Parts: sequence; C-alpha cells; structure tokens
Amino acid sequence: MTPKLKKRLSVILSVLAVLVIAGFIYVRTHPLVFNESFLEHAHCMVGGGQSLSLYAHDHAGRFPYHTNGYGDALVMMDSGWDAALTGPGYDAAVFARVRRTGEDAPESEFGRVYVQGLSETNDPEIALLFDKMPTPGGDHCHFLARIFAPLAREVWTLGSDRRVIRESEWPAFAERQIELLVAAGIAPEQAERYYSEQPKK
Repeated sequence: MTPKLKKRLSVILSVLAVLVIAGFIYVRTHPLVFNESFLEHAHCMVGGGQSLSLYAHDHAGRFPYHTNGYGDALVMMDSGWDAALTGPGYDAAVFARVRRTGEDAPESEFGRVYVQGLSETNDPEIALLFDKMPTPGGDHCHFLARIFAPLAREVWTLGSDRRVIRESEWPAFAERQIELLVAAGIAPEQAERYYSEQPKK
C-alpha cells in the first residue's frame, strides 16, 4: 500500500469513526425520536380507538368506566389491543400484571389518557383517548421524518377520528376539550385532571 493510499484510508476511517460516535450520541440524546415508534407505529391509535368503539357498541353505547380510574377501565376491555392503549414510551406490561394480580391499574403506567364516563351520544369532537407524551410527529411518523417532525400528540375522538395535534397547539386544544367535557357532564376538576397528567420521566 502506498503512503498516499494509506493516508486516504486513514482519513476515511477517521471520518467514519467520528460519524459513528456522533450518530451514537445523537441517538442516545434523542430518545423521543429513536423510540419504539421509529420503525413502526407501535401504539396504533386507530386500533385503540376502535377497540373502545367496539366496547361501546357491545355495551349500549357506553364506553368502559371503572370507579378506580381510567387505568382499570382500560384493563377491563381485554380486547387484544393493549399496546394501542398504552402510548409512546410505555409498554403493555401493566395490563398483564393487573389482570394476573387483580391490583388497581396505576394511571401513571399508561401512556395514553382515556376519558371515561362518556357514551356514543356525546359530542363527536370530544377526545376519548390521547397521548400523554408528545413525540416527533406522533406515533405514525417513522424513520428519518421523525428527526425533523415537530412534537405532536395523537388523539382519538368520539367521532372515530384520529388527529395529530402539534405540541404548540396543545394548550388551546386542551382548553377546548375541557369545555366540551364539562358541557358533557364531566366535573370540571376531573376534566382538568385529564389534561394536566404528566408523562413518566
């Protein structure tokens, strides 16, 4: 190998090493981009929403309700769509554990907030299920598009509509949703509690 070729090879290997290290650092410092939703929608909002709709269809138009909170209401469904009800950054382990042990389902272990106490006759604009944690482009945004996508949350409405709400629009969306919930008969404190839930750290 000539000295010139050796030098070129050394430069190429050095550049590759820097790119690999920079790539590793980027992946580690951007967990919302490179989570379980990077390659596929791991928490299908449509699947979660439709499983809630099927439950209501089978229960005189009423969505699941549990006095211990929405976590227990979601566990009651046992529809096979557990991952769709958990949300980005969370897993479905809570479902199996609660069904096995009979313990209460802590809402803090669910990545999607479920608004209970509603029926199919309520305003179709009401968000029935929504992500606690904003992610780049939402769960349906994949691959390199996630790197450039703005933070957003996915929402499922009573009208069976999946929406993606940018985080910059979330405060106004939440305010309007609280108004809709109060108009539907949900106590103001409970309506505000749904929209003040924080994702796990």
